[in-house]
Amino acid sequence: MQAFLQRFGSMVKGVLSGFDRLRLRGTRRLLANVGGMKHFLWHSQVKLTDFDSYAKETTGTVCKAIERAATDLGRPLVYVANASQNKGELVEKLIQRDGVREGLIALLSCVEISPSYEIFRNKQTHKLELRPKLRKCLHYYHYYLHPQFGLMHTRLQTWFPFTMQVCINGREWLARQLDAAQIGYVRRDNCFVAIADVPAAQKLMDEQLRVNWPAMLEGLARLSDPTHDTLFQRMPAPVYWTVDQSEWATDVMFRSPDDLRALYPRFLRHAIDVFHSEDVLRFLGRRLTKTGAINGLFNEEVTTNLQRRPEGTRIKHHIGVNGLKMYDKAYDAFGAVLRLEATYNNVRNVRVFRTTEGDDKGEKAWLPMRKSVVDLSRRAEVSHKATERYADALATVEDKTPLRELSDKLCQRTHWQGKPVRALRPLAPDDATLLATVARGEFCLDGFRNRDLRQLLYAATAASQAEVRKRSAAVTRKIRILRAHGLIQKVPKSHRYQLTAAGRTATAALLAARQANTAQLSQAA
Repeated sequence: MQAFLQRFGSMVKGVLSGFDRLRLRGTRRLLANVGGMKHFLWHSQVKLTDFDSYAKETTGTVCKAIERAATDLGRPLVYVANASQNKGELVEKLIQRDGVREGLIALLSCVEISPSYEIFRNKQTHKLELRPKLRKCLHYYHYYLHPQFGLMHTRLQTWFPFTMQVCINGREWLARQLDAAQIGYVRRDNCFVAIADVPAAQKLMDEQLRVNWPAMLEGLARLSDPTHDTLFQRMPAPVYWTVDQSEWATDVMFRSPDDLRALYPRFLRHAIDVFHSEDVLRFLGRRLTKTGAINGLFNEEVTTNLQRRPEGTRIKHHIGVNGLKMYDKAYDAFGAVLRLEATYNNVRNVRVFRTTEGDDKGEKAWLPMRKSVVDLSRRAEVSHKATERYADALATVEDKTPLRELSDKLCQRTHWQGKPVRALRPLAPDDATLLATVARGEFCLDGFRNRDLRQLLYAATAASQAEVRKRSAAVTRKIRILRAHGLIQKVPKSHRYQLTAAGRTATAALLAARQANTAQLSQAA
């Protein structure tokens, strides 16, 4: 984000990052597999021949308790015949109709397909078997205007294994936090066009990550299901909370909607013409080879699509079920918002520094991220870095500065700390490779070190320590040249370097010119 703000900061009044939509799943792990379900039935003294009747009786208990609780609160019970109907629009109408300000808005019921079980008679063994099966059953949706989370809902499967989903929105949550802190804001839909104190608002969003997620979600489960703690008293079946889907949004609030209207078409064109599959992989934190190519073991599909909607144009990059998207929204007199959003549905390719599960006192190592809410902070960190890498890549969007003006000073000798420094030769292979290396996407956020450049500039491994020192000295001289010409700057209190705003513009233009053919250059001239 630093590079983006260096270039467009005068147009921006604030940046806000945090979770947008979170879909969390509560699973009774004992009941979520055949072995555990059979153990539960055995302990509850339920025969397989009685499973259907037992399941119907249990479902009836749950449904009666939930409907009675909603009726006692005086809220409507609405059956939704079409599972694909937009329930959010229906709830908005109920809010307007009934003037709901807080608490339960409505209880919606709908028949949907979910994983469950069936009793199967095995003709070979002549025995009954319990098998997993997708089946239709009633689901209850509780929609609330919650005092802490704002507009949110839960979804409960009313048949074994009684899985629950909790959906909350970080921006809804933030609005309640801002109200409590008496910080003024202007909100449009699920984003903020203006906030009186953006740094304070960001601190409030950061606090969302530090809540006790399991305890908080258990409270929401009890609120929606009166039988949550009593149904499985005889054979406890604790709930395990995971993240089904997360959307992390970085909102760049522009002072003037006209500024974003002028920039956004250029951002779109840049994302379509310049960003390639390798860039998308880097944005989402996937590893590339030392030469910047896609690893030969990578077997997922990388796609980009553009969609025009009534509220704006959206571009989305996919790697399997994960994605990164950009869109503009909320144009009004108070400003406009450029939203960069990272969506993670599968986090098995992401690493987290932790102990192995079940061994809290063991040694920590970089292991695959779990879907559990215990890794939610790391998921937030990874998502945030993805949107920041994307923003910094946008900082190299087309610039109208003539190439001659950008390159003239670079192609002349200069001085650094009283010593002469040679001119750069941007079109020569060695200097062009150096510029392409320091401009790589993975260096946008954290910068690069001498060792990072050595690994990329030298294909073969050094044969001796003397060779390592020789290469290190050569790279130090290259870094000195780039610093002398104002292309990079040292990150304070570190051994890392980053491109300056002028450096990003110059490297992008010079590298593009090096790749252009004669026809393209003639047309531009």
